[in-house]
Amino acid sequence: MDNFMMIETGVQGKIGLITLNRPKVLNALNRQMIHEIVQALEEFDRRDDVRVTVLSGKGRAFAAGADIEEMADEDAIHMEWMNQFADWDRISMIKKPVIGAVHGFALGGGFELALACDLLFAAEQAQFGFPEVNLGVMPGAGGTQRLTKLIGKTKALEYIWTGETMTASKAEKLGIVSRLVAPELLIEETMRFAASLAEKAPLSIRFSKEAVYKALDYSVYEGMQYERKNFSLLFSSEDQKEGMRAFKEKRLPLFKGK
Repeated sequence: MDNFMMIETGVQGKIGLITLNRPKVLNALNRQMIHEIVQALEEFDRRDDVRVTVLSGKGRAFAAGADIEEMADEDAIHMEWMNQFADWDRISMIKKPVIGAVHGFALGGGFELALACDLLFAAEQAQFGFPEVNLGVMPGAGGTQRLTKLIGKTKALEYIWTGETMTASKAEKLGIVSRLVAPELLIEETMRFAASLAEKAPLSIRFSKEAVYKALDYSVYEGMQYERKNFSLLFSSEDQKEGMRAFKEKRLPLFKGK
């Protein structure tokens, strides 16, 4: 892969690894780091040997927000001209599962990055929040939209307006976090889950991910039509034949993503 300056990448088995690597500033997200994250995600999406990506942070935090130094003196016209959120939009186009492993703080842009993952595993001491209101701004990389769809208008406004942080336990109860894990076991448990997911049928994973995200925007009827289209398309795959043949033969299937 490319030589990155602000992230580390690797592959373990069928799992792509992306680690935020600015620990001295608690992995504060600047434009270059987001660009590198997206490049790595897209590279893993293209590779046949990678089926799941795990995203984590080095040091004491997942990501404690955006790099304020980078934005403090910006003006509205330049912010609009830069179109800095174009890279964030590309995250939504990733087809394979992305699992976030969150420890420490996931605040501001760090919380938005966590929300952009498909599933979140969180250490029990992790904290999430949008402190932007205390800086005179607001979430701008999808935070208001993704949080509202997950927890509803009332709770989303409460956290966005107050800037208060929520515990990992609260985030799990609200449906933001998939699983709580002891801090020392966070990566191990996330990798174990990712490895099990990597053995499932890749096309089934991809098509069901697409259908679930459509459910966030479509009516039930429209979503069901999309679901049925993807369901039917899977019957043209080799993996569907292998999966059902293995079931009849009482053995484990060997999926190839074809």
